[in-house]
Amino acid sequence: MLNNVFELILIFAAYLIGSLPFAVWVGKLFYGIDVREFGSGNAGATNVFRVLGKKAGIPVLLMDVLKGVAAVALATFSDFNSHSTPLINYQIAIGIAAVLGHIFPLFAGFRGGKGVATLLGVGVAITPIGAGMSVMVFLLMLLVFRYVSLASMSAGLSFPFIVLVVLHNSPVSLILFSFMVAALLIITHKKNIQRLLKKQEPKINLKLVKVKAK
Repeated sequence: MLNNVFELILIFAAYLIGSLPFAVWVGKLFYGIDVREFGSGNAGATNVFRVLGKKAGIPVLLMDVLKGVAAVALATFSDFNSHSTPLINYQIAIGIAAVLGHIFPLFAGFRGGKGVATLLGVGVAITPIGAGMSVMVFLLMLLVFRYVSLASMSAGLSFPFIVLVVLHNSPVSLILFSFMVAALLIITHKKNIQRLLKKQEPKINLKLVKVKAK
């Protein structure tokens, strides 16, 4: 019973880690603006790049990725055996909690980002090879089309294929998680899909400089 309670506490701790709104904090502390009032309106690294430029975007991206890694690392405090399927199941649960924290952050009025960077951190912690290959898809799509949203969705959609074909001995929970990642990225990018179809989606430009608050 105590173990079950402790595992629930760790899941909540992962949600709190995911709730750390680095995009909002960096914007307010160093630029005097709330990035959610500019650009796409999201509290994520992509919007920070778009609104504040790479000097702010790169640190926020790294911190958002580390949120996912740190959350999954909490699983080491559980009683599950290393490299066991129950441990992977728990890592997935704890990772999902962190992503939900990023999307609905307790510390930023439940107005967060889309969870892509934090999902990447979760993937890196659980399956480095699968996450690394998805990152390669992301970079290729970004290089060719320069749409972060399209690159993110492409990477997400490639993840189940990678898990099924490349990591063919993956547990069922990881397979289901990979499909959940793909579905989540499509759902959270609905507005981006609409803008892409209308040819209104902005392309990434790392040379953007910070905007001035109105």
